[in-house]
Amino acid sequence: MRIGLVAGEASGDLLGAGLIRSIRARYPDARFEGVAGPAMVAAGCEALADAEALAVFGLIEPLVHIPGLLRLRRALIRRWRASPPDVFVGIDAPEFNLGLEKRLRSNGIATVHYVSPSIWVWRAGRIETVRKAADRVLCILPFEKAIYDAAGIDAVFVGHPKADSLPAEVDLAACRERLGLGAGPLVAVLPGSRAGEVARLGPEFAAAAAQLAGARPELRFVMPVAAPKLRALCESQLADAAVRQRFTLVDGDSIEAMSAADVVLLASGTAALESALLGKPTVAAYRVAPLTAAIVRLLRLIRTDYYTLPNLLTETPLIPEFIQEAVSPDALANAVGSFLDDREARAAVTRRFAKLRSELALGADDRAAEAVVSLARKD
Repeated sequence: MRIGLVAGEASGDLLGAGLIRSIRARYPDARFEGVAGPAMVAAGCEALADAEALAVFGLIEPLVHIPGLLRLRRALIRRWRASPPDVFVGIDAPEFNLGLEKRLRSNGIATVHYVSPSIWVWRAGRIETVRKAADRVLCILPFEKAIYDAAGIDAVFVGHPKADSLPAEVDLAACRERLGLGAGPLVAVLPGSRAGEVARLGPEFAAAAAQLAGARPELRFVMPVAAPKLRALCESQLADAAVRQRFTLVDGDSIEAMSAADVVLLASGTAALESALLGKPTVAAYRVAPLTAAIVRLLRLIRTDYYTLPNLLTETPLIPEFIQEAVSPDALANAVGSFLDDREARAAVTRRFAKLRSELALGADDRAAEAVVSLARKD
């Protein structure tokens, strides 16, 4: 069995590596080739190009990268048209992969798209693009399958890999010891992983922390800095808010920092789901550039009442979320403070998030492997 794959960025590389390992457990002689990162290569994929090449693809990225990406896509089409794989799997990166899948499918190659585009949030019309591109969609969120079923598109819910990989139980004391943190109330603060996010949210988070610290002398904070280049900016923002001494900064290690905390304050994104899967009471905020926000509102591009993923997965939204103009130090400090002051509320959130984890931890690698292999075998 020969399988072509294209993964985008580090998250797609990890998904691809898990898929490869699970398929190889069933078919030790299976061969894999495509656009891969280090995890996929380590799992046994022949890299025709580096997955990081796709990290620049998107509406806001420099146009200079697009010709090279189009050349890469044409080269892959030529290679696999001349020597077709049994199945092709496009992992995330929909702007690149859906077009590639459509061309391969038109040449008789079975195609799978792994991780649905966020059609339930915006650009709902992309479901028609998916229909033309993919023989099968692998969904990591339970409500996505129903959307595809209603549209008559073959879809399989495989569960969320994060729910499989994160610990089911957190040893708070051990996490604090590893990070050099003591006992007492602790808030993890994650202002984002990109410079733009940190620039827009960091001052608000720092000011909220200052308010909380002023009212709670025993309260401490931990901030995992997503990248070395962001450390100076984070330290400057905390110093401006006169709260630097109450913070422990760690390089990366966001999972450990959230695991150590009683409450998490973060920029809405992947970290929100990670925090929920760790069972942590969480407060989320997000703010984009004003022009982007104006365009989104003018064109009514957003189709959901909630922006934070866990709030879309529970019957009642459990994460207070503050978007755009609603982001303020007062609002954030009040929401975090409410969790700190209410042990029963924290316990209730932790219990529901434990249930969410069980709903998503289904063995995504194995389920995805079965869905891919069955399509390759035409089962």
